[in-house]
Amino acid sequence: MKAGGSPRGRALAERAAYVEASLWRRLRFENETHCRERLFSRFLTLARALAHREFGRRPPQGLDRGDFEQWAYGGLLEAIDAYDPLRGAAFGAFARHRIRGSIADGAAQASEANAHHAFRSRVEKERLSSVRARGGEDRDDPIRELGDLAAAIAVGLVIETPAPPLSGGYETQAWRDLQLTLEREIERLPDTEGAVIRHHYLAGVSFAQIAQLLGLTKGRISQLHRSALGRIRARLRPDD
Repeated sequence: MKAGGSPRGRALAERAAYVEASLWRRLRFENETHCRERLFSRFLTLARALAHREFGRRPPQGLDRGDFEQWAYGGLLEAIDAYDPLRGAAFGAFARHRIRGSIADGAAQASEANAHHAFRSRVEKERLSSVRARGGEDRDDPIRELGDLAAAIAVGLVIETPAPPLSGGYETQAWRDLQLTLEREIERLPDTEGAVIRHHYLAGVSFAQIAQLLGLTKGRISQLHRSALGRIRARLRPDD
């Protein structure tokens, strides 16, 4: 018997539908804007799956999977903003059309020669600019600035890399242990800081898209990113 046909499967499906309907009601009619981020997280897997599928169907032309994911996330954001839950259509079907359209538009406009390089360069520049954008006396502390820059690079490297290059079993396990430690520290962050780190590092969402998602400025997202890295760094090196 299929899981969806069992009483437990039906109960889980009904519960999921209830939760989603509640999120749409609270977002559209009660103006609870944090529900937008929850809906984005809820359908992130769908957007990523469509991005990977479209990536596999198209010639690379200098693009990588990350480019397709960015376009898919943009389409998902557009779908969330345009969706009317009172019209009866399921959001998943509605979003698929928007996400595929966003991917098609992005692929058509992308530069074949330097799309991958430009994407990675933008991400790295965005992160480093964030941690360097300090005011006051911290700006005059090169050791502190160097530590923050190292933290930004390290967090990105550890989270985004499944295993260290040219590693053996022991190094790989140590790397995974470090990844688990970082994931736990991310879960301990304040809600908004945690959302920035999770979406940016775990899902590859740009600062601009996170700003759009959370209804904040890109500068504020940069501040939250910097603050979150500072917390993580302080917890991992309490005597620093």
